Amino acid sequence: MVYFVGAGPGAADLITVRGQQRLKDADVVIFAGSLVNKELLDVCRPGCEFFDSAAMTLEEVMAAIQHAERAGKMTVRLHSGDPSLFGAIREQMDILDTLQIPYESVPGVSSFCAAAASLHIEYTLPSVSQTVILTRMEGRTPVPEKEKLESLAAHHATMVLFLSAGMAAAAQEQLLAAGYSGATSAAIVYKASWKDEALYPCTVGTLAETAAAHGIRNTALFIIGDVVGHKDYARSKLYDPSFATGFREASEP
Repeated sequence: MVYFVGAGPGAADLITVRGQQRLKDADVVIFAGSLVNKELLDVCRPGCEFFDSAAMTLEEVMAAIQHAERAGKMTVRLHSGDPSLFGAIREQMDILDTLQIPYESVPGVSSFCAAAASLHIEYTLPSVSQTVILTRMEGRTPVPEKEKLESLAAHHATMVLFLSAGMAAAAQEQLLAAGYSGATSAAIVYKASWKDEALYPCTVGTLAETAAAHGIRNTALFIIGDVVGHKDYARSKLYDPSFATGFREASEP
């Protein structure tokens, strides 16, 4: 049996209870060593076999899983954040389907959630933004033509850019070309929830300058939108005394 487990954003105590239990039960753990906090592996039992997938190809990962399956062992494939976001798990699942090896996914806390927690922001502020776009810049890995950053940015929804830390200048240029004001609030969150986390509030117009000033090249998110400034938003209707819900009557006109 193979378990795809979300390791969470970084802090060892932000893995789910279920995910931690799978690690405790594992005979083999294949983890993304360049992204996953190795403190998470402290709960694994003596004799557990570890593979760092940072230096492995897909074929090598699958070979290790097959070897474990033949020996009747349980494997945890430990991915950073939530595996369903930029986790490259579909290609692994398709191979496991072909090999008739059963698997299960355990979701994790994504880094974009940890970034919001550290910034003390709400991504969906009434009257400011009710949509969050999670995407990445096009680099060596292409993106579909209809999902180029400039096209997505035209919505002016809240945006979170993954895997783009080394392309701040290009991101800034495309955001401005999409009509964002240079004064639009933004933030760079480096290693959200890790012990060396760093927060750099900025604007769209100073995104590249801020990234360069702090040596941001990897392991960071760009958060774009007025929710970062969290000002001039409407109060939630859910808790408004003049708004009736299925659980209470309106107490004010």
